[in-house]
Amino acid sequence: MTKKKLFIWTCDYSENTGEGKLARLFLKKLVKNKKFHVIFNQKKKLKSKYLPTLQGIFYCWKKFFMKEKVCYLNYLPLWNFLIFVFLPPKTILGPITGGANYSKSNILSYLIRRFFFPLFYKISEFSLSFRKSKLIFSTDLLKKYLLKKTIRKSNFNFVIKNFFLKKKFFKKKKIDFLIYYSKHKNKESFFPYDFLKRLIKLKFKIYVVGNKLNFPSVKNYGYISNEKILNLQSQSKYTIMSDENPYSFFILECLSNKVKVIVRKDLIKKFTFSKKNFIKLNFDSLNDINKIKKTK
Repeated sequence: MTKKKLFIWTCDYSENTGEGKLARLFLKKLVKNKKFHVIFNQKKKLKSKYLPTLQGIFYCWKKFFMKEKVCYLNYLPLWNFLIFVFLPPKTILGPITGGANYSKSNILSYLIRRFFFPLFYKISEFSLSFRKSKLIFSTDLLKKYLLKKTIRKSNFNFVIKNFFLKKKFFKKKKIDFLIYYSKHKNKESFFPYDFLKRLIKLKFKIYVVGNKLNFPSVKNYGYISNEKILNLQSQSKYTIMSDENPYSFFILECLSNKVKVIVRKDLIKKFTFSKKNFIKLNFDSLNDINKIKKTK
């Protein structure tokens, strides 16, 4: 039997980014029991996630008229209603993404996310109501914005339910903290700078991956391969969870490598998985910080 062609549009299929990992995880599950011959239009990470939206829609329609099955794999934030409004019918949608936390530190970003995003969510939700397929959400962070009928036709927490780790490294824990740092304007506003400065003063050994963090006594690795990150995680005792996205691949990989995840006390109630591996702290309390043990 000839396999049916499945055309994939993706903005990021990298092994070292959250979007890329999510795309790979979804596609592996999608083609596991289906007879598809997968064709990628783009497998490399595009420089922009936003501008290729209209281009991706155009290619999907082109393949749709050629009688091919189409899949829009990523980038799929719920606020980007253009994707959900204009994609061809019966398009397979990858996991829908988006965070519900935003900071007031950047007033323009705050106003857009606070007042415009909920409107964009509703436009997307209305458009999605005409699609018969089950909706898949990467996390449950957007659930509070959705109507009950949308929730009933949706599956949430795809990234948690289907997460897997190719290799697990278990080594001697000689690193106190391994931190992922991003200069994204929304993510950066949630980064616990003051807490990290206290840890430095207390002589904790801190390694950072991602963007460079210009703090004294911090070892920056920059953007490295996922294999190297896993290796560092296997040697680390603790990491700090970002308030912006508690379900990141970095955190899930840390949990798989027996890294304890430090989280603010006011956020711990939101978690429904692996609670025993989280350490809730008051970041402003020196007594709480003293509970953390250094490596020997």
